[in-house]
Amino acid sequence: MAEHRSMQRAALLDAARSLLSEGGTEALTFPALAERTGLARSSVYEYFRSRAAVVEELCAVDFPVWAAEVEAAMALADGAEAKLEAYVRKQLELVGDRRHRAVVAISASELDAGAREKIRAAHGGLIAMIVEALGDLGHDQPRLAAMLLQGVVDAAVRRIELGAAEHPDTITEAAVSMALRGVRG
Repeated sequence: MAEHRSMQRAALLDAARSLLSEGGTEALTFPALAERTGLARSSVYEYFRSRAAVVEELCAVDFPVWAAEVEAAMALADGAEAKLEAYVRKQLELVGDRRHRAVVAISASELDAGAREKIRAAHGGLIAMIVEALGDLGHDQPRLAAMLLQGVVDAAVRRIELGAAEHPDTITEAAVSMALRGVRG
């Protein structure tokens, strides 16, 4: 029974990811989740009491996966500057990934405090990774520089998401170049 429940929960989360990446948070409704999974709407409520609860669980499940991929890319890079480049590139490379798209949709939406806190914690983990690299580069305000660098990444993510006029590779190269030139100060 427990295994069946966890499979249904996983199916609901996967449906939520699809709905978020297709239509943002407005698309994430219980009727839509019920329709996608073939469950009765009342069954959806057995798993999640609200949309915010679905979003919170997605944050808890998907953010660590996404952060781990960024961390792995940084671990393979040699030297502080290469780590920063890997940090920017990997996040932009993940934009096409459904989990990442769901995460971006969540980040852009009106969230309750619990979900926002989870996102902040996950982002904090990402930021911590580059604060160290910036410190190694001799940056005198590594935390501020890290926050600003993440701002460049977030802007590039949004630009790619919007299907802007520029090719995603062009956006990525511009973001990498701005990040690296910027951290050299």
